[in-house]
Amino acid sequence: MDKTPLYYQTITALAQSIRTGELSPVELTERYLSRIESLDDKLNVFRLVCPERALAEARTAEIALRSGQDLGPLHGIPYAAKDLYDVKGLPTTAGTRLLEKNIAVKDAYVIRKLAQAGMVLMGKTNTVQFAYSGVGINHDHGTPQNPWHQDHHVPGGSSSGSAVAVAAGLAPMALGSDTGGSLRIPASLCGTVGLKSTVGRISRAGVYPLSWSLDSVGSLTRSVEDAALIYQCLQGHDFNDETTWGLHPQEVLKGLKRGVRGLRLAFAETVFWDDTDPEVERAVRECGRVFEELGAPVKSIEFPEAREALQLNSQGLIIVAEAYTLNKKWLEDHFDQLDPVVAYRMIRGKEVSAGDYLQNVLEWKRLRIEASDSLRDVDVLLVPATAITALPVAEVDKNEDVYSQTNLSYLRNTSIGNILNLCGLALPCGFTKQGLPIGLMLYGKSFQEDLVLRAGYAFQQATDWHRRTPDLSWVGDQIRDEG
Repeated sequence: MDKTPLYYQTITALAQSIRTGELSPVELTERYLSRIESLDDKLNVFRLVCPERALAEARTAEIALRSGQDLGPLHGIPYAAKDLYDVKGLPTTAGTRLLEKNIAVKDAYVIRKLAQAGMVLMGKTNTVQFAYSGVGINHDHGTPQNPWHQDHHVPGGSSSGSAVAVAAGLAPMALGSDTGGSLRIPASLCGTVGLKSTVGRISRAGVYPLSWSLDSVGSLTRSVEDAALIYQCLQGHDFNDETTWGLHPQEVLKGLKRGVRGLRLAFAETVFWDDTDPEVERAVRECGRVFEELGAPVKSIEFPEAREALQLNSQGLIIVAEAYTLNKKWLEDHFDQLDPVVAYRMIRGKEVSAGDYLQNVLEWKRLRIEASDSLRDVDVLLVPATAITALPVAEVDKNEDVYSQTNLSYLRNTSIGNILNLCGLALPCGFTKQGLPIGLMLYGKSFQEDLVLRAGYAFQQATDWHRRTPDLSWVGDQIRDEG
C-alpha cells in the first residue's frame, strides 16, 4: 500500500485509487481545493482558483467513469495551468495587472486536449510578468514561495506558481512553458520534474507568447512517468500552430520502462559546469554512477556548441526582439505600470536591428546542425539543471545587478537547450545541506523525448529524491498528522 500522503501522490497512483474505488474524482478535487484554500495565502501559487468549475468537471468525470466510459489514466485527475494558457471565460493575465480584463474566448489547444482526457482544471498559477525571467520574481502579482524553506526563497521562473503547486502538494500536475528554461529552472529549484518538449511537438496555440522561435509547452509533475503521460496526451498536429505540421505523435509509454541498457549517455563538459555550486556538482556527478550501475556507461564529451550557443545569445537578442514585438503596446504605452525587472530588460528589443536579428537566426541554424553532428554518438546528455540552488528573494532582489547576474546563472544551462532546439528533462537528484533541491538535466536531440523520458524513469526507479516532500509546518500544514 502506498503510504505517501494523498497530496504528494503521483498521477499514476491517484488514477489507480480512482479505479479501485478508494477515491472519486469529486472527493479528490475537493481535497485539493481545500488544501489550496488552507495554504495558498502564504505560498501565493494561484492567480485564480475556480472551484465551481473544477467540481462540475469532477462530477462529469465521475459519472463517466461509473458508466464505464474510461478515458485513460488522466481521467478525473485535477491539475493547474500557468496563467499564460487561455481558458474560455477566464482572464489570461501573463503576470500583469494590465491584462486582468483579457478574457479568453476559447480554450488553448492543450487545455482542450486535457479536457478531452478527462482532467479537472482547478485554476491558474502565478508566473513572472510576460514569462520573462528565470528567477521567478513578480513585483505585480507577488512571488510564489519556494516550499523548501521557511524564509522566502525564489521558486525559479517563469513557471513559478506551477512548480510550487506540485512541490507543495497543491496539484499533482501543472502546465508550464519553456522559452529559456522556464519549466526546468523552477523544476530544479522546487524539486519537481519538468519536461521541455522540442518546438513542434506540442501546439502553442492559445498560449500567451514570449518568443515564437523558442516557446515550448510542457508540464511539471512529481514523477517522470507522470510527465510521460501528459506528454503523450498533448502531442499532435494543430492547424493553428504551424510548427506541429507534418509531425506524427511519438509513442513514449511503451518503451518508458525498458531501462537504460543500450543508451549512450555522456556528461557534457565545458560551460555547463563553470561556477557551479560544489554541492550541485557532486550530486549531478553521482548520477553518472547510478546510470552505470543500471547498465549504461557514461562518458564525457566537450560539446563546444554549448559555449558557442551562449556566446551567440549573450544579449538574448532573438528573445528580446521577439518579446518586444509581441508586447510593444504595453511597453510603449504603459511602461511605468510594468514590473521594472521585466520592462527595462524587454524594452531593449526595440534597439535590435533587422540585420542583427536575421544574422543570429542564420547562426542558430548553422549551430543546430553542428550540435546534431557532435551528438551523433550520444543519446542523452547529463548536466546540472541549474548551477546554483534557490536563493533568498531578498538577496536576489536587492539591486538590479544582483538580480541580473542571478537570472543569467539560472538561465545558463537551460537556455543552451532552447538555442540548440534540444528536448530537456529536469528532475531532482539531491539536496543541499540547507535542504534545498538539486536538479539533474537530461538533454536529448530534437524530437527524442522518448529517450530522455526513458533515462529519467530508470533513474527515478533507482533513487528516491523525487519522493521527498517539504516540511510545510511553518505554513500551518497538518499533512503529517494525516499520515
